[in-house]
Amino acid sequence: MSTVSTKPYLIRAIWQWCMDQGETPYIVVAVDEHTQVPAGYVKDGQIVLNVGLEATSQLDVGNEFIAFQARFGGVAQQIFVPVERVAAIYARESGEGMGFEISEVVKKNLPTPQDDKPATGNLKPVEASGERAGDDAPPDEPTPPGGNRPRFTVVK
Repeated sequence: MSTVSTKPYLIRAIWQWCMDQGETPYIVVAVDEHTQVPAGYVKDGQIVLNVGLEATSQLDVGNEFIAFQARFGGVAQQIFVPVERVAAIYARESGEGMGFEISEVVKKNLPTPQDDKPATGNLKPVEASGERAGDDAPPDEPTPPGGNRPRFTVVK
């Protein structure tokens, strides 16, 4: 019997703790070819993303991936991050959180993002200008397979 990683459960728990405390949860992501993020916000192979309710739409924190829509420079974009690529989750206001080891993505059922590979750019914590991805957002992309494992989905 294989052991399921505790990492996605810890990410969900710290996300919930941040929300309960009224703080803003941020994740640090090590970007690779399996990560779909805006290339202009990547620096030194990493990106910092605001995953709070005010900055995201259709947030889904599963055991294998984190997916949501957010606005970058006023343009709604679909974000896809394999859990294995999350280096940390923390509260912006207090800095409290947890760091993780980065493991290579096992190419089991994870899709490769359809966008070009990310390029190095200026690192900016993404707050989506307080805007939410809404009705003018592009149509949803298919949800990557996640198996029958639990998944945290924010319903608005």
